Amino acid sequence: MGSPAMSHALVTGGGGFLGLYIVEQLVARGDTVRVLCRGKYPRLGELGVESISGDIRDPAAVASACAGVDTVFHTAAVSGIWGSWQHYHGINSRGTENVIAACRAQHVARLVYTSSPSVIYDGQDHPGANESLPYPTSYLCHYPHSKALAEQAVLAANAIDGLATTALRPHLIWGPRDSHLVPRLIARAQAGKLRRVGPGNNLISMSYVENAAHAHLLAAERLSPDSHLAGQAYFINEPEPVNLWQWIDELLALAKLPPVQKSISRSMAYAAGALLETAWHLLPLAGEPPMTRFLARQLGGSHYYDVGKAARDFDCKAIVSVDEGMQRLGRDLNSPRLPLVPDGNL
Repeated sequence: MGSPAMSHALVTGGGGFLGLYIVEQLVARGDTVRVLCRGKYPRLGELGVESISGDIRDPAAVASACAGVDTVFHTAAVSGIWGSWQHYHGINSRGTENVIAACRAQHVARLVYTSSPSVIYDGQDHPGANESLPYPTSYLCHYPHSKALAEQAVLAANAIDGLATTALRPHLIWGPRDSHLVPRLIARAQAGKLRRVGPGNNLISMSYVENAAHAHLLAAERLSPDSHLAGQAYFINEPEPVNLWQWIDELLALAKLPPVQKSISRSMAYAAGALLETAWHLLPLAGEPPMTRFLARQLGGSHYYDVGKAARDFDCKAIVSVDEGMQRLGRDLNSPRLPLVPDGNL
């Protein structure tokens, strides 16, 4: 990494999975860091960062958090495959609009937005796709739609009031301290509810969390109004795809669980998802459907992305290998601690 491009950074959602790794890497290189988050996180106190309690849906709270900083990393979001449009749109779309407005009002120089490859997911396989993929005309769930609106707003705000913006799309973030993907897989496997969708040969991209965080710092270093990054979106993941179900079996092995035994065809999973979505809408039922159309397509299809643009424009590359990442995750899963409570969706 070259010379730091910022000295005072704000991380929204800095107590979350990716956000906390970004905070740690910023602190490690000597930056002054402020965090805007809704909860209390002991690790932030250990790091000695300034922590502001607030909601990104509150314009005044966001404006206050942005005062005096030169770079904003906006990671705060609500993820998942089920819930109301108002919930997703209010946090992911409207909340991001509040961040943009605060950056402009407070004369922030750089805004790095954490987006998602799902913003361009049209339900079809994406083998080796790049950033030329357009936004689809419809979405299978509210999360990608709300994130797409947010991403478009961030990129459209580039070069207004001196603000330089970019959007990063990390795919399938995993690693130690995950409270979403890995615990969800383990919980489903333990309950006997994890089924392979399709023949099990689909390839996907993934992002080890420390590499995803490092990409955010690299992007911020190179981001300026006249840089290649300004107003651009980038896929962020390990260069080589993996077989999704082989990788899931490896994760389960780390937790001392057997590999996935049961399977369902892609068409059956999609049909079941459509039926269950209808039932949850009409009755309505508590919680979330065990399968949805979006989940069926994600678990049964291939979706991996070319990261050549990020490598070219800001020298994005991994700092931790996949093998080392798996070893770190294994140590984390087998360390004595309180059990993780899964959140979000898989």
